[in-house]
Amino acid sequence: MSTSTTAPRPAPASPVAEVPAPQSEILSAPLKNSFDYTRSLGPVLSQFALALRDGRIIGSKSSDGTVSVPPREFDPIGGAKTTELVDVASVGTVLTWSWQPQPLTPQPLDKPFAWALITLDGADTAMLHAVAVDSPADISTGLRVHAVWKAARIGRIDDIAYFAPGDTADAAPANEAENSDDELIVMPTPISTEIVHSATEEESWYLEGLKAGKLYGSRIGSGVDAGRVYFPPKAVSPSDGSAAVERVELADTGIVTTFCIVNVPFQGQRIKPPYVAAYVLLDGTDIPFLHLILDCEAADVRMGMRVQAVWQPEEERELSMGSISHFRPTGEPDAEYESYREFL
Repeated sequence: MSTSTTAPRPAPASPVAEVPAPQSEILSAPLKNSFDYTRSLGPVLSQFALALRDGRIIGSKSSDGTVSVPPREFDPIGGAKTTELVDVASVGTVLTWSWQPQPLTPQPLDKPFAWALITLDGADTAMLHAVAVDSPADISTGLRVHAVWKAARIGRIDDIAYFAPGDTADAAPANEAENSDDELIVMPTPISTEIVHSATEEESWYLEGLKAGKLYGSRIGSGVDAGRVYFPPKAVSPSDGSAAVERVELADTGIVTTFCIVNVPFQGQRIKPPYVAAYVLLDGTDIPFLHLILDCEAADVRMGMRVQAVWQPEEERELSMGSISHFRPTGEPDAEYESYREFL
């Protein structure tokens, strides 16, 4: 009897997607998003903030006698509101730490330092802060440290500039900041992120078009959105992923589909209320986009109104929708209801 073996067949090669080179320059630019988050600290943390402003540190005492720093708004044992606040020392012991070799812009020190959890004398919990030491060899668990206070204090945790080695507390200097006796502190906290954003090919020629005073959309080639024109343009259909196959130059006229009259002022507002923010359906497109309607009374704006873009002067245009200042009424008869009914 003889036997034979068959070599296993090689697995089929995985298909490799061929991505064509872009036909337009791809735009990139830094993008920074920022806003001030404003928070009322409430009755407990407001007292903590006011104590920091005065060069003191306080904690909350729970029903089992545990002292927490920063103070807790509610007793961790039974959930009752905190009623007892106690002073603790500005000297303590390092519980654990990590090294920060490259300080970042918003951090408390501009040279390498340690982040540490510090249990202050008189407290049972640890608080996080910076410890100013020259190297990791100069800090360890059990190191005694003391708070170094800023001269101008406003009621924030960074009123403590940092902690330094040593078992003796430095007296807080006389406060140079203007004090208030508010019982409840409202604190703005800036929050920001900064990235480099690279546009898609469609976004790139769309933005270049805006700077040149032209409006470009994209036409979907197949699928459920076949023939639909999107503005701003899309690379693929949002319905089924079918690819866009054509760049379409559009008129700067269209109709108002829905709108909102803005009556309430807010921080950073550049236009005095009342004014109208509306969804505009450009002629030849199949989806509206949001922009301002000006050059008329807000009460006169209506669904179906014919409008036209008002462009910024050529030298002021940029790679953004801001190249269009706003839309204005054309004075033409309103569009038929059926032309915008699906967008209501």
